[in-house]
Amino acid sequence: MDKAFIEFVQEQIAERLGCDKEEVYVVWICKTLQNIKGMFSSNVHAAKGLYYEATYNGDKKELYLDTYHKQSNEHLDIEL
Repeated sequence: MDKAFIEFVQEQIAERLGCDKEEVYVVWICKTLQNIKGMFSSNVHAAKGLYYEATYNGDKKELYLDTYHKQSNEHLDIEL
């Protein structure tokens, strides 16, 4: 299921970006019970800072794909 989820999401994102699915990579993925959530991105020019969050609801057999755009990347000084 995890492999099928990853491949399907990569294909969907690649179609939107006009690239090969191999150019879409997994940033993070987590599976809990029958649900899967993953974050995906790509370095292709068409991505322009976009990243994608895919959520599979195993109870309803539904997949949602959200698209986000990075607003900022700030360095913060912190001492823990």
